[in-house]
Amino acid sequence: MKALVLTEYCKLELQDVPKPVPGPQEVLIQVKACGVCGSDVHGYDGSTGRRIPPLVMGHEAAGVIAELGSGVTNFQVGQRVTFDSTVSCGNCHFCQRGQINLCDARQVLGVSCGDYRRAGAFAEYVTVPARILYPLPDALSFEKAAMIEAISVAVHAVELTPVSLNDTAVVVGVGMIGLLTLQAAKLAGCRRIIAVDVDEGRLRTAQGLGATEIINAKTSNVPAVVRSLTGGRGADVAFECVGATPTVESAIESTRKGGTVTLVGNISPRIDLPLQSVVTRQIRLQGSCASSGEIPACIDLLAAGLIKVEPMLSAFAPIDEGAQWFERLHNHEAGLMKVVLHP
Repeated sequence: MKALVLTEYCKLELQDVPKPVPGPQEVLIQVKACGVCGSDVHGYDGSTGRRIPPLVMGHEAAGVIAELGSGVTNFQVGQRVTFDSTVSCGNCHFCQRGQINLCDARQVLGVSCGDYRRAGAFAEYVTVPARILYPLPDALSFEKAAMIEAISVAVHAVELTPVSLNDTAVVVGVGMIGLLTLQAAKLAGCRRIIAVDVDEGRLRTAQGLGATEIINAKTSNVPAVVRSLTGGRGADVAFECVGATPTVESAIESTRKGGTVTLVGNISPRIDLPLQSVVTRQIRLQGSCASSGEIPACIDLLAAGLIKVEPMLSAFAPIDEGAQWFERLHNHEAGLMKVVLHP
């Protein structure tokens, strides 16, 4: 089968590789669409250390069941499906509590980090455990369905956050995850959503998706503007969707005393933290990892049009052109957000 292989950092090759065979309780998926995640781009250049070559990346995908492994009885060949990016064991303490994203044996499709190597979905076929598989409605396109994993990350972050009806939320960083998070926060009851970024195009997209105010961090003192918009208090909750020292600090300083900052972005493994501000203002600071059972609800939200992804879908391309699109994403081409590859 054809697969897009990261052979070395910043080098992708289309190769013929063996077609995988589903084991017990697994299914073989014919991949119809797979989105390029920001983490894939950071893996492409080696900056995260979680995509060690050689590797087939890709975890935001949808397709059709091509073959059932032994013991799989709740799905059938030809069924349209998507799947979680997290492969959980189903047996550990955290899986038994329903916290599958915290599984002790957690693996992620399309990741090789030294502890494990798991082939992803930038290929004609991929195998996944049936327990992380979800059926798709016929009316939902594969291209949109490839966004469900990302939607679940945003919805999980909002679910973890103590949002009350009529709250004000700040979303720092309105790339794809930030744009999905602001929509999820609005659905959760936030009346006012302040979007923060350095890219005017993304800020305009955020407005179109429900942000009530936008702030360009290049030209404005973000915490000062947020306080001016909120009677001097600050926002009730903040979602940090970048993962760098300046943006984390901006989220913390934009939040009112007793408020909550949820950290979603993680491009930097370590950051500086304004500890005194967090402690003396009693800020609740929490991380949000992947998703934990929200995918069925996210399928419904997307199918009903309650979460919109069209403004984020920049390009659809055959997997043969994958290397060029990765290079364009890596070069931060203006206006380019989500690229979906068709194996």
